[in-house]
Amino acid sequence: MEKRIKFFFNSSEIAAGTRGASLGPESIRVAARKLGSNLFKMHDVHVLNNFNDCLDVENQFTYAKHIDVLVKVFENISIVVSEALKQGDFPIVVAADHASAGGTIAGIKNAYPENRIGAIWIDAHGDLHSPYTTPSGNMHGMPLTTVIGDDNLPCQINMLDAQTIRYWEKLKNVGFAGRKVLPEDLVFVAVRDLESQEEAIIERLEIKNFTVDDLRSRGPEKTASEILKKLSNCDLIYISFDVDSMDPDVTSYGTGTPVKNGLFPEEVKELLTVLLASKKIVCFELVEVNPCLDDKKNKMAETALDILEEVVSTMAQN
Repeated sequence: MEKRIKFFFNSSEIAAGTRGASLGPESIRVAARKLGSNLFKMHDVHVLNNFNDCLDVENQFTYAKHIDVLVKVFENISIVVSEALKQGDFPIVVAADHASAGGTIAGIKNAYPENRIGAIWIDAHGDLHSPYTTPSGNMHGMPLTTVIGDDNLPCQINMLDAQTIRYWEKLKNVGFAGRKVLPEDLVFVAVRDLESQEEAIIERLEIKNFTVDDLRSRGPEKTASEILKKLSNCDLIYISFDVDSMDPDVTSYGTGTPVKNGLFPEEVKELLTVLLASKKIVCFELVEVNPCLDDKKNKMAETALDILEEVVSTMAQN
């Protein structure tokens, strides 16, 4: 039986360091209307509450900005992803800031608590900070830490108050109590902008990173095959795609934290085509389009739309 694709638009930007990502999901739909794409006419689109009004209230958590509200964001996305999976659907999450990915993974684990979950993280950044290690307090740099169960305490630089710790522990247990992804079941692609604390945890946990140079030397198809081989012991796999994994000089600077020397859109599509052929892939997420920062009108949203269309087309073929 063919899986039904369901889109979930999550416009929460409370975890980002810059404003404007909340407009990202809708900017992709605007691009679809402009370019005559039927993508969002052919599939259900569910728009989630975003809680962005909390940004108009003073933040109370220095090392985990708006963490009290982020718990609600995690709970929201976790519930809808879990329900979609239990119904046999394929959820595609189009999110503003990358923090929500922790909630998405929580939803997958909630739906399949006995299964081993792999995560493919296509991003310029490692997103492996915790409130104990963050230099900024921006929580879009922490989603992976919420799911792998390691706060990187050997690299601790911040002393947390009891309330921050309480919310952090609550965040890590949304959807499923405890670790959701083993460190050895996490694979990075194109990560190239890391802080010392993240470099340390990647080395300590031996997390594999397929760099841009790795992908170019091997080719996207072989790289995808190696990723799937690395995750062969996993029962199910989630793919998280941050648009800042791409080269901003080729796409645009329409994302919160652009990093040069990234992937080309065609490389991304080739990589995803092979990955999505695997029956283990159960969820795809695209994040961090920010039209307010786009130096080429709405180019990043148009690029994101092209990639989403490739994802849906590949799913239909397989």
